[in-house]
Amino acid sequence: MGQEFHQIDCVLDAKAALGECPRWSADESKLYWVDIPARLLHCFDPATGTDISRGFAQKLACFALRRSGGFVLGLEDGFALLDHFDGEIEPILPQVEAHRPENRFNDGRCDSLGRFWAGTLDGTKKLANGALYRLDPDLSIRRMAEGVTTANGLAFSPDERRLYWADTPKHVVQAYPFDLNEGTIGTPRTLISFPIGQGRPDGASVDEAGFYWSALYAGNRVVRISPDGEIVAEIRVPALNCTMIAFGGGDLKTAYVTTARQGLSEEELAANPLSGGIFSFRVDVPGLPDHRFAG
Repeated sequence: MGQEFHQIDCVLDAKAALGECPRWSADESKLYWVDIPARLLHCFDPATGTDISRGFAQKLACFALRRSGGFVLGLEDGFALLDHFDGEIEPILPQVEAHRPENRFNDGRCDSLGRFWAGTLDGTKKLANGALYRLDPDLSIRRMAEGVTTANGLAFSPDERRLYWADTPKHVVQAYPFDLNEGTIGTPRTLISFPIGQGRPDGASVDEAGFYWSALYAGNRVVRISPDGEIVAEIRVPALNCTMIAFGGGDLKTAYVTTARQGLSEEELAANPLSGGIFSFRVDVPGLPDHRFAG
């Protein structure tokens, strides 16, 4: 593994409690992201430094842009559609985990056929009752996997023959065989298991070379992992809790990292005053573009 020394910039000192789900809109050259406890969807313009937000009645944890415009959302109680940034949400029924009110959606993204894959977490952080769901363009919902405490790190390999999925408290990222046409996953194998106390795998993205970038919560860094599970580079971030990495800019070579400040002590905040901000650095290999929801 090599320590890579990139110029890290805090492009937005947002002081988010739990910044998450950065998604680059190529059409607008803007970065959308959420602050989960604040129930806010943000839109950040790197060219001007302007950031605007809108609120919801419940926590929004993940989303994807839609081909028709607007967003598909992963909320506390289920999926929903949003026609435009300031619009009203349109719930998609049924609520997938109405029988588990302590659960909520946590992390998700679309495959190239426009299906939205999203996982849930156990709000108590004690039970492995989180699951992975697939929302199809016809708005039908299928439960695809289960048995995790905090679903995270969902990403696809460039050829979409692998689906990556992490369970943060277990410090493990799994690689599932993925059949794009059928929309199914096979028996997983462990891509990487992180040592306890050195950061937990949170949100992730994949670059054009097929390397998996993982943001490490309580780890002060993001790491680049080969398809064989080897950490080939790590980039230090001046925030203790890194939550997700995404690629943007016209060439998809600008990495954006969201972070969190919730739960940090006064001493930890003093040592990491920019926690909750959005950071950026340049990479040599472009990231993969995020696909849009076809529904």
